[in-house]
Amino acid sequence: MLPADRLDQIVNRFEFLEARLNAGPAADEIARISREYAELKPVVAEIAEWRAAGRELAEAQAMLADPDMRALAEDEIARLRARLPELEQALRLALLPRDAADARPAILEIRPGTGGDEAALFAGDLLRMYQRHAEAQGWSFQLLELAESELGGVREAVARIAGEGVFARLKYESGVHRVQRVPETESGGRIHTSAATVAVLPEAEEVDIDIPAADIRIDTMRSSGAGGQHVNTTDSAVRITHLPTGIVVTSSEKSQHQNRANAMAVLRARLYDLERTRADAERAADRRSQVGSGDRSERIRTYNFPQGRVTDHRINLTLYALDRVMTGDLTEIIDALTAHDQAARLAEAEG
Repeated sequence: MLPADRLDQIVNRFEFLEARLNAGPAADEIARISREYAELKPVVAEIAEWRAAGRELAEAQAMLADPDMRALAEDEIARLRARLPELEQALRLALLPRDAADARPAILEIRPGTGGDEAALFAGDLLRMYQRHAEAQGWSFQLLELAESELGGVREAVARIAGEGVFARLKYESGVHRVQRVPETESGGRIHTSAATVAVLPEAEEVDIDIPAADIRIDTMRSSGAGGQHVNTTDSAVRITHLPTGIVVTSSEKSQHQNRANAMAVLRARLYDLERTRADAERAADRRSQVGSGDRSERIRTYNFPQGRVTDHRINLTLYALDRVMTGDLTEIIDALTAHDQAARLAEAEG
């Protein structure tokens, strides 16, 4: 049974927030109250639907005493008894603790791993895959840093993706992506295996991560622009080094001011991710067995071109839809990963 007192607390809190919003809260409270209200709204809707079905079942059971209504009541009882478990499961999922970062934009980082030129080409394929997926979802995709290889691959790519539920949907993409195919650079037609590393970090705000000026070193340097297509005559590129951790972030667009802002945003995201990883490790060691553990060294997915298949090793999902996936259709994979993670968290919460 779901705890009635907890459900009442959620509904009461939601109604309190709704009243505060209608009354016009102080300017410094609007964002906080609006965010909590938006988070509770779908949960309260699930509570209302589940409770309404329960009331309808009780009313239908009361109708059994009326001979004229008995047949109708029995049909209604059968329908509601079949529906109530589905509603209860949906409510249990809605009650799971939410990742505070789920609604945030994401910083996407892609780098080639083993495989030389072919790994860089595959990294470029992944970048285009995520860009197309973002466009299909109606998200914005802003390239913050792009360093290309001589053959047109990617040595490093950093992008900011913003939209509804971006991090919640993309956070399972972090890890090692492996490709098996005949490289364009291979004349013998042999299948090679190479890899690229993907990191998806929640964007952090200044209030999340305090970076003292004494902790960073900012260097400016000459930039050739994104992908080497434009040669700048000014020292516009920015490199920021975080001295306590040794993290180095660069941005090489035309505007030095924008480069500094971009690099600081990426640095905040990396430091915020370090804090989240440390907190997760302290909170529950067994979270490592779940999807989305954030282990960048974990091989998560294989893209096999000769067989036209994609396999996600964490959930043993294989799709013979490689062309569709590489053009950005990741919905089936992300839905499966989300469902797996929800089921694992639900089992943990109820265990």
